[in-house]
Amino acid sequence: MKHKIIVTGGLGFIGSHTVVCLHEAGFEPIIIDNLSNSEASAMDGIEQLIGYKPIWANIDVNDKAALGNVIKEHQPQGVIHFAAFKAVGESVEKPLTYYRNNVGGLITLMEVLKEENIDNLVFSSSCTVYGEPDEIPVKESTQTKMAESPYGATKQIGEIILKDNANWLNTQCLRYFNPIGAHESGFIGELPIGVPNNLIPYLTQTVAGIRKELTVFGDDYNTTDGTCIRDYIHVMDLAEAHVFAINRLINGEQKEPFEVFNIGTGNGSSVLEVIQAFEKANGIPVPHKIGPRRAGDVIQVWAETTKVEHVLGWKAKRTLETMLKDAWNWQTKLS
Repeated sequence: MKHKIIVTGGLGFIGSHTVVCLHEAGFEPIIIDNLSNSEASAMDGIEQLIGYKPIWANIDVNDKAALGNVIKEHQPQGVIHFAAFKAVGESVEKPLTYYRNNVGGLITLMEVLKEENIDNLVFSSSCTVYGEPDEIPVKESTQTKMAESPYGATKQIGEIILKDNANWLNTQCLRYFNPIGAHESGFIGELPIGVPNNLIPYLTQTVAGIRKELTVFGDDYNTTDGTCIRDYIHVMDLAEAHVFAINRLINGEQKEPFEVFNIGTGNGSSVLEVIQAFEKANGIPVPHKIGPRRAGDVIQVWAETTKVEHVLGWKAKRTLETMLKDAWNWQTKLS
């Protein structure tokens, strides 16, 4: 019998890649996704890669009765919880929407897990919990500061809730840095609904002629070239980290019921450096202009990865150039 793992948000960008990695690791992934920020076509790509369509429940994680029915029926060994709204800028405009969905959805899921005596959870957190950090690179022990956006605050609150329930729930809390790229096959990748909020899909859509030009939000920050710096990680490296985390829980290897890991490469790249790297990797210019700063953006952040490498045994393998080649390959297959 394969271990069943429920993946909320399993048709989204990170979720779909994680579903593939779970299958490859011998698990049976079961998807929960209400398509609020994903497309049903992601299932076709998953099927191409794993040879079948996983079970998919088209429900909202805030719907306790529906969620309870799915979890009761399948009795998974654990849950990987991606389902959340994720755009920093949008969260500044719609904070109540973000608190209700991201915090409320987590609480509803936890209530169901407690009722069904399921005690293994991998939580999708974010480097935004560090706010504007005092030290770089950030360690898991770096003090979290006031979040720069409601999105970041929902992740901070989520972590607090999980830590407060460590008497019954085992959690691997993964603080992602900036996932980009796509599966090397081009069968699955990032499918933003409407105008992309993230750098890479906007960049690739610009190069593809869908957008007129890319706006770089601010070039007057205190960084090497004045643009914001992030730790970009290949989505497949990130997806593989979830397999390491769920295995750690199922095998009872965690030392504490609530554990936190930074999931990044340990390297920071500025927005202009990413544009230049894309142009070098793919031989195509990126039309771009400099615009004003964007509310909610942290100036610079990248990960200290010693803990995740030594304790979880996971390390990012793919280069920035590979990430940008795979992202462009995905875009060209969409066009």
